[in-house]
Amino acid sequence: MEKINDRLLNWASILEPTTRMQAERTASMPFSHPHVALMPDAHLGYGLPIGGVLAVDNAVIPYAVGVDIACRMRMSVLDLDVGTIEGQTDKLKNALQRETCFGVGAGFRGKNRKTHPVMDEDWTVSPITRKEKDKAWTQLGSSGSGNHFAEFGTLTLERDDLGLQAGVYLALLTHSGSRGTGADVAQHYSSRAMDNHPELPKELRHLSWLDLDSEAGQEYWGAMQLMGKYAAANHELIHRAVVKNLGVAVFADVENHHNFAWKERHGDREVVVHRKGATPAAEGVLGIIPGSMATSGYVVRGRGNALSIKSCSHGAGRLMSRKAAKNKFTWNEAKQFLRERNVDLISAGLDEVPMAYKDIEQVMDAQKDLVDIVARFDPRIVKMAPA
Repeated sequence: MEKINDRLLNWASILEPTTRMQAERTASMPFSHPHVALMPDAHLGYGLPIGGVLAVDNAVIPYAVGVDIACRMRMSVLDLDVGTIEGQTDKLKNALQRETCFGVGAGFRGKNRKTHPVMDEDWTVSPITRKEKDKAWTQLGSSGSGNHFAEFGTLTLERDDLGLQAGVYLALLTHSGSRGTGADVAQHYSSRAMDNHPELPKELRHLSWLDLDSEAGQEYWGAMQLMGKYAAANHELIHRAVVKNLGVAVFADVENHHNFAWKERHGDREVVVHRKGATPAAEGVLGIIPGSMATSGYVVRGRGNALSIKSCSHGAGRLMSRKAAKNKFTWNEAKQFLRERNVDLISAGLDEVPMAYKDIEQVMDAQKDLVDIVARFDPRIVKMAPA
């Protein structure tokens, strides 16, 4: 951990100057309490860096939550022999192809539309959720674009944990969020927050906040909570459908989300903790930190480090922008990388190649004081949104 100043603590060994500057600006804001924490996967975002943790009093900053509200990880450990990955590859690939749906605007229509109790929640909490309930229903059980994925891989437990004996298991891992409705909630209330704070200079506008006592603040908070439930429902439906397709039982489940704000007590006060691309890591809390489509991810248990505001990274973190990745790498290079690691890629964009991400082992090494590793996940069959 690097103490940049009294208001900014950094766990990232690779930190671009633009990201550092953005974090310093955030830490200079009078509302940050007690400091801003940068996780090992930190990189440039809007307002607060991705991988940034920020606590404030009685307010919420939409851009410090993120555009994909309540983006989430879920893992199901399956009662299926690990050898299925090699011996019945097509069976597993067909399950992902038939039961998942990826990309901007993707969804299930007509008789294929999914059902879930989340659609019986109060969708009138904000004008956006009220207007977009039908769109959300169409996208229920689907995944977005970018770094969202569904993949089969091996889960290695070195010792008994998660209610399982030590050993190697076959697992399903997914990463997805609140889809188009979550993005529209984020954009709408980010604009309202910026309209409320014209006094902020251009470089700080994305840190505009909504007081939780205000009407807009209450609307956003309610919509954010609903998007959290909606994102969880998306994962539940994906896992349920894939498991049913395969006709297997589930030994264990682990899940968590990021891109969210929580009311928590830190020190002697209640604060609103924003974790943008960061994972809750209170003592004993389980989480999932993925690497990339061809590098290991980890199931972890939080150590409750107060300096990180009880947080850890949400992944490996990007080493470069999507545009830079497309300009730098070719599919021939990516396919060679995948072959060397025995990964079967169904679909993805070139901007998601593993070489565009930080080294997950360095990221994990940098946060030994934040989490303990429970198990390692190695991806073998991967599906993402097509280019």
